[in-house]
Amino acid sequence: MSNSHNLGIISTMNPLEEIIIDKIKKEGPVTFETFMDMALYYPELGYYSSGKTAIGRAGDFYTSPHLHPVFGAMLARQLMEMWMVMGKPSVFHAVEIGAGAGYLCKDILDYLHKTSKNPSLSKVESDFLKSLKYVIVEPFSHFEEKQREMIGEYLKDFSTHCSGGFETRHYENKDEIVEATPCGCHELITWVKSLKELNDGNPSVSPLTKGGIKRGLQITGCIFFNELLDAFPVHLVEMEDDLKEIYVDFNGKEFVEVKKEVSSPELINYLKEFSVHLQEGCKTEINLRIKRWLEEAGAALSKGFLLTIDYGYSEREYYSEERTKGTLLCYHKHQCNENPYRDIGEQDITAHVNFSSLKKWGEELGLKTIGYCRQGIFLTASGIDEIITELYSDAADYSFELAKIKGLIFPQGMGESHNVIVQYKGEGSPELRGFSIRNQKGNL
Repeated sequence: MSNSHNLGIISTMNPLEEIIIDKIKKEGPVTFETFMDMALYYPELGYYSSGKTAIGRAGDFYTSPHLHPVFGAMLARQLMEMWMVMGKPSVFHAVEIGAGAGYLCKDILDYLHKTSKNPSLSKVESDFLKSLKYVIVEPFSHFEEKQREMIGEYLKDFSTHCSGGFETRHYENKDEIVEATPCGCHELITWVKSLKELNDGNPSVSPLTKGGIKRGLQITGCIFFNELLDAFPVHLVEMEDDLKEIYVDFNGKEFVEVKKEVSSPELINYLKEFSVHLQEGCKTEINLRIKRWLEEAGAALSKGFLLTIDYGYSEREYYSEERTKGTLLCYHKHQCNENPYRDIGEQDITAHVNFSSLKKWGEELGLKTIGYCRQGIFLTASGIDEIITELYSDAADYSFELAKIKGLIFPQGMGESHNVIVQYKGEGSPELRGFSIRNQKGNL
């Protein structure tokens, strides 16, 4: 038996902890991946599935969209560039996975609907909006409710935001038919529970009329997400004479970790696939779910881009000899800790992303890696200075806005901790401005 982490006596345990304990009593120790999956996603009780999750100042952690709206403006510009690189298709799907409270979606649409001081840019935005179909993939209804509340104005009247350009249409759902305004912008946004629903024609998805998302069709455009993969449940392993996996047991008082044979040969194959040589005593994570998720994303994407923003490393950095304890971290009320066995269902559990796995597995599925670099470099190369001038040059609190924006690009903040990787499915290998300063895809 290895480490034990003090959780507390049974009388203090919450319902989720009792469910995990009951599972262990019936089935024996569970893999850490199973424990993490239950802690984060167990129906109605997991950290993300319970409806109690709060992100931002009142929550447990920040993400880039919470830091400043300019992040969403930059993503809007990136989506427009992708649309132009693809030859300005008549329908461009912007598919956001796990939109949280909806900040990123709102900031993207706010930027696209603003009145630009640059006439040529305004024309590009107008043309892009005629093609744009925004899809939010959200499995949890409580997050969807928050998103609808956040972007509520974009589901109603757009006369103050748009100058027209769409034919008058109506949006049909299960309960009502809402007549569109001349711009028809509420049809830009729809929700699905999974990418698979777009292809399967799942009847649980509200049907859309002309101009909406038609199930049974694949995506042309961009699938994107910010800090998604780090929340995928991971296997914990430790090297002894051979590779052992960490399981979670309960000793009557607290959860404890025990080392046993690996639950799947995939774990050993993973180390071979990425030429990982762990030193004895090294404890780390293996994320196998990324591969299955890439398979789903690749199947849904007919042509276009996959944009991933998250914190992580290349394989060489992730499994370097200096990193002997892995990357697993927990966040509760903006406090970071390394104990996943406390506040179960009430704290986030994360592990960094091995970006080399995205590249290798993606290429096996026809997703070419066209760029990889730090978030700060990507935003700088993409023209964040232009956006700052465009949006805030006349602002009375310009210095205050600039101070917050620095957190997105400076090494002391998310500029260094977060990485951007863009993969492409289609002919050729398009070049994006965001990788014009530095493209480190060769390091993956």
